[in-house]
Formats: sequence, C-alpha cells, structure tokens
Amino acid sequence: MIKISNLSKSFSDKKVLDNLNLEIEDGKIFGLVGINGAGKSTLLRLISGIYKADSGSVLIDDQEVYENEEVKSKIFFLPDEPYYSVNTTPLSLIELYQTFYDFNKEEYLKYLNHFNLPLKKSMHNFSKGMKRQVFISLALAIKPKYLLLDEAFDGLDPLARLTFKRAIIDMVSNNDTTIIISSHSLRELEDICDSYGLIDNKAISSSGDISSAIESLHKYQVAFEHVVVKEDFDIEFISYQQDRRIIKVVVKEDLEEFTEKIQKFNPLLIDEIKIDFEELFIIQVESRGYLNAKND
Repeated sequence: MIKISNLSKSFSDKKVLDNLNLEIEDGKIFGLVGINGAGKSTLLRLISGIYKADSGSVLIDDQEVYENEEVKSKIFFLPDEPYYSVNTTPLSLIELYQTFYDFNKEEYLKYLNHFNLPLKKSMHNFSKGMKRQVFISLALAIKPKYLLLDEAFDGLDPLARLTFKRAIIDMVSNNDTTIIISSHSLRELEDICDSYGLIDNKAISSSGDISSAIESLHKYQVAFEHVVVKEDFDIEFISYQQDRRIIKVVVKEDLEEFTEKIQKFNPLLIDEIKIDFEELFIIQVESRGYLNAKND
C-alpha cells in the first residue's frame, strides 16, 4: 500500500506540492491526472524515491521510500524521457537492469519481438514510440510490485497501446501489482483505471473510484419555449452554458430530481448526456479555476 501524508516539495522558490495526502491500495490501477504543471511528474519521482520530500512522508508497505533500497527494489518507474547512453541497445539494457531487478529475460525478448524492435541497434536513433516500447517491455518483464508510469501512452501507436493495456491488466490480476499511470490521454485511463487522483492547487483535490465519480454528476441539455436565466433556478450548477432558449448544465441531481425542479419552467425537451472521465476532469478543474499552468 502507498500512503502519502502531508507531502510538500519545492524547487528553489517555487512550491510544486503542498501538504498533499493520498492513499493507494494494493492491486489498483490508479490514474494520476492534472493540467500541465500540476506536479504529476514530481509526485511520481517522490513516490519512486528519486526526490526527497521537503516535508511529509511517502510510505510503501509502511516503510519510507527515500534511500531505502529494499523498497526501491519493488518499484519500477518509467519517466516520460527515460535515460540511456548513446550506445545503448535493447539487448544491452538486460545487463544493466539485471543488476537491480530479477526479471524474465525471455519475456523481455518476447515483447521486443512483438513490437518488431531491432535488438542490437542503438536506441539513440529510435523514434519516441520505439524507445517507449523498449522500456515498456522491460517493465512487463520485471513485473514489479509497484509500477509507476509517466505519460504511459505517449508515442505509442494504437496496436502498441492495446498490447500494453492488456499486459498491465494481466499484471494486476496475476501479480497483484499496483500501477500508477500519469497521462493526458484520459480516455485511455478510463479504459483501464479503477481509481484516480486529481492534482490541482499543489494537492490532491479529488480522488476515488472513477465510475462512482462519473455517476455522481449528470449533464443535461434543456430547451425552453421562452428564454430563462440562470438566476431563475433553485439549483446549484456545477457547469452552466446557455444559447438563447437552450441550456447545457452539469448538476448532482438525477433525471427525476432535475425534471421536478425545472418543471415549472415548462421545458420542451430534456436530454441527458453521458459524462466520460475526460469531461469529469475538465469539469472539476474548471470549477476550481486552475487553468493556467506550466509544464511539469
């Protein structure tokens, strides 16, 4: 289990994370989301023990991570831009990573062949997607207890994405691996993640089960015979848009409750529109006003 308590981290005079709290249960696929610059990459580096927290704690299996080799041996962190030397080849990575992990060499080679990667060529001239496939193959062969992925799907073609998603689902099912995925591709996260955490304003502003979070909000498009204004309604709107006699709103009320509350305005049409994880993210971020950002 990962338990993060009152975690803060600054670089020079810039505070990136401030009093962040989060718990992630074992065997979960956890989607870490937030706008650019929210601190996702920094948090992953703190969880993996690369960065030292200014204050607070990161516990994995009740042990501090930083400078703890025993805990770090359970973690594989794949950053957005993994390090490798100019002469590194997919085959030469075996010797390097066997120093740190007990991984399945045959499975690593199986995935490299599946992705049609040249085994003995320098990765320096590989495309970003090819480099990503090499390190994904490593992660799948290592089968760590904790797998941390920063921008997991970046550069991958649709077939590679499908292979990767199926493999990490199997890893969770067969090895009880805990996976944290940071990605801007929220539709990909919705496919495989069962829980999420949203970083904004330097902390986790919301978290929980993805399906429950989506089901807690409802979006409606309503047409009226006459123009109405927002102030006419006795409803707390999470989002409100209006184009003359048509409104699009996001509320907590289900269809029956919402219909009852607006019935006195004689709506001509009420359509419920499905909300997905990407729209949930946009709604939550816009409702807090944190839209200006710099890169992680």
